[in-house]
Amino acid sequence: MKISANFDFLRQEFHYVAESASYAERHVYGDPRASCFHARHALERLVKRVYRVDRILSPPRVQNLENYLQEPAFRALVPEAVRQKAEFVRKAGNVAVHGKKTPTPETALDVVRELSHILYWAGRTYLRKGAENLRGRIFDESLIPRPDTPQTRASLAELKAVTDQRDAAEDARAELEGEVEALRKRLAAIKAENEAVPETHDWNEEKTRRLLIDLALHRAGWPLDQKHDREYEVTGMPNESEIGYADYVLWGDDGKPLAVVEAKKTTVDPKMGRQQAKLYADCLQVMHGQRPVIFYTNGYRTRLWDDLFHPPRTVAGFYKKDELASLIVRRTQREALDVARVRDRIVDRYYQKRAIGSIAEQFACARRKALLVMATGSGKTRTAIALVDLLQRAEWVKRTLFLADRRSLVKQAVNAFKTHLPESSPVNLVTEKDKVGRVYASTYQTMMGLIDESEGNEARFSVGHFDLVIIDEAHRSVYQKYGAIFRYFDSLLVGLTATPREQVDRNTYALFDLEPGVPTDAYELETAVADGFLVPPRVQQVDLRFPREGIEYDGLSEEEKEQWEGLDWGDDVNPDALPDRVNASAINSWLFNQDTVDKALRHLMEHGHKANGGDRLAKTILFARNHEHAEFVEKRFNRHYPQHAGHFARVIDHYAAYAESLIDDFSQKNKAPHLAISVDMLDTGIDVPEVAESGLLQTGLLEDQVLADDRTWNAALPRPFRTG
Repeated sequence: MKISANFDFLRQEFHYVAESASYAERHVYGDPRASCFHARHALERLVKRVYRVDRILSPPRVQNLENYLQEPAFRALVPEAVRQKAEFVRKAGNVAVHGKKTPTPETALDVVRELSHILYWAGRTYLRKGAENLRGRIFDESLIPRPDTPQTRASLAELKAVTDQRDAAEDARAELEGEVEALRKRLAAIKAENEAVPETHDWNEEKTRRLLIDLALHRAGWPLDQKHDREYEVTGMPNESEIGYADYVLWGDDGKPLAVVEAKKTTVDPKMGRQQAKLYADCLQVMHGQRPVIFYTNGYRTRLWDDLFHPPRTVAGFYKKDELASLIVRRTQREALDVARVRDRIVDRYYQKRAIGSIAEQFACARRKALLVMATGSGKTRTAIALVDLLQRAEWVKRTLFLADRRSLVKQAVNAFKTHLPESSPVNLVTEKDKVGRVYASTYQTMMGLIDESEGNEARFSVGHFDLVIIDEAHRSVYQKYGAIFRYFDSLLVGLTATPREQVDRNTYALFDLEPGVPTDAYELETAVADGFLVPPRVQQVDLRFPREGIEYDGLSEEEKEQWEGLDWGDDVNPDALPDRVNASAINSWLFNQDTVDKALRHLMEHGHKANGGDRLAKTILFARNHEHAEFVEKRFNRHYPQHAGHFARVIDHYAAYAESLIDDFSQKNKAPHLAISVDMLDTGIDVPEVAESGLLQTGLLEDQVLADDRTWNAALPRPFRTG
């Protein structure tokens, strides 16, 4: 790939970035979507490279472009003008990839122009004498080729193949660089030199602001193709002429203003435009008889102020027309949230209604977040369903999003909504991405992808699409990994967790604007047991010799000694000097012991809780150390109980194909499997009332998480050895 003269200065330090940028430039007029795609890829390659070579940066936990750009250390490093341009390139690239309409050459040219400013910053920061050598450099648009004949436009698969090839080449180069610390030290010195040179570059920030705001409005379905959409004249302003010009006015189908948008310079805090926007709203209300919702933005940060109900808040973009219309209508039609209206057919217990009342009180006081702590088995999901029902009937909420971290939990939630609130038309976004309803359930991973999805060039799910978001098992790690979802949707937020209030992380409380240890409402195990709604677990310890005492080589049979000598003990153990003892604490690291597993299974089958008149083991979950351990346990079970033909005991974990169907079968009282051997799929959130007991096939794992409704069986057994 020939590198364009516009980006040749990056050849040495950012070679593959320059290649991607050159691809983007080459396709501006012939294939605008490919141009936007490659521009975004150039940005992503640049950002990853900067993270690699700049010693002050550490990658975010979830490594995608948005999180790279949002990392606090990166935001502190990069000038705001550059960050804004990067945000525009990222968003425009996403629209090009996920949208159904092809970008225009004008849009592609805007994207490449903005990219050129970002690449200039990288050069003046990390290239030797970059600040001096690049002074006065401008992007030469005359170098962009204009094809004489129409070009065949590349498919997304073809574009992805090209970028994958360049990514592989970049990764290979990184391997060849070897020790990165010397590179970081060298570039740190260069960066310090360049920072001492005064900046004279014209960032053209006004253009960036317009591009960012227009892109965000277009994504919300506002074409801005009418004269009164921009620079709309208002009368009644407190100035000498009594006239002002609102930057943008968003109109309803009835010709009344739904929102007013005040745009400030990109380098100015958008809060500077708050009063001006409020005055425009005052004027529009007098002129048209309807008070618009207020937005004020610098293109990079946007604030929404529905000043009849809530104080200003930061939002990720703009509402669509129907969403703004709903906000306006809700001002007069929403009703008081009366707990007496909660339907007994959904929840009828006092603590469930109290929890709904606590949330209603929060929302009525203009607080938009709530956290419920409720013991496993006390009905969190049904409480959430009753809350959704109340909010919908009171005209507070139109659409709800229910988020969980596993497909099985999403399916379970959808089934619960179908059972208790069928009129909400629940949609499982994992399997039914194109369906429409009033309640949507999704995994976090699925929703992360859907945020960027477009219909045409309009976002499928805009920032105002959901009025309520419910987080199942809300905890800190969810926000750390999937915080982009909560930053994106401007909604009421309710978190559900079974974790005792004193064990909930203080950062989780901070997410919900709560004091540590003080959830919106709590109903914990001790109270539930005292009320008679739950029963305490009864623990039975099966004491087995190897896990208790460890293993001595001299105490083994000849057959066991032969097995011992045939084990793969790992690279750190001299094969000519095998250990003569494994301590109890280390057994799980090395051995599957058939005798121990066999004894545990026999004990369970003989002494476990019985069902069907005592003829068979009741529904039971065994937690293994890992997938290999679980398969080993299933194999030993089938060896000793072949009469069940491989149906009675099944491994149910994330390795299993169609694991949800296995869970469905396990949930049915008289259907196999009756013994579920799991690792991490059935530990929290799965609702199987028929489960009578659970077992821990290892020491110290999940003991704070596993709670069966009847009793918990605990066997200390080994986890597998390393098999090589």
